[in-house]
Amino acid sequence: MRILRGSDGAALVTALMLTMLALVIAMALLYSVTTGTRISASQKRYRSSLAAAHGGVELLTREIIPRMFQLDPLTAETSLVTDFSLIDLHLPGYSTGCLQQKLHSATANWTACNPAQSSADPAQSPDMTFTLKNEQASEPGFRVSTKIVDTVPGNTDTGGSELLDVGSSVSAGRDDSIIHPQHVPGMFNISVQGVGGRSQEKARLSVLYAY
Repeated sequence: MRILRGSDGAALVTALMLTMLALVIAMALLYSVTTGTRISASQKRYRSSLAAAHGGVELLTREIIPRMFQLDPLTAETSLVTDFSLIDLHLPGYSTGCLQQKLHSATANWTACNPAQSSADPAQSPDMTFTLKNEQASEPGFRVSTKIVDTVPGNTDTGGSELLDVGSSVSAGRDDSIIHPQHVPGMFNISVQGVGGRSQEKARLSVLYAY
């Protein structure tokens, strides 16, 4: 039997091993860079969705809900949809009477709301939805879904004129024979979700709103 002791081909094997090692390192670096880019893009889309959720909270609490208390319940839905047509406002919970009960009744008395409407998930049977425009005109807007998930009624006047004592200085003149009830605001726990038109990143907020 002949024993081969030559070193022919060792350089080729070594070169192949080094090439494979370099390829593995290059693939690892490429994967790391690609993953980092995807994570950065995902975080950017999430921050945009979060900003849309914050904007939805501001619009809901400063404009929409106060208008609901002041408008005639029979025409409120039509009036709001018309006035906020630029944001494509929808009030799916208004026609069933669920949203009205959420605005004026305690949570235990929401007899017009089904389990989906009473859940804490703002994306499941929301009370209202609207779209906020994207700063890039070519991109779809951000869809905001909102839902009242808990209500503690107060004694705030909702008729459009303030009938409760708003408070004044000690020297302010008033008739002490008139009873001025303490103002107890209604408390609403509102769940809000913002999501971009082409992204899967969602941002949710839970807001305690006093009216």
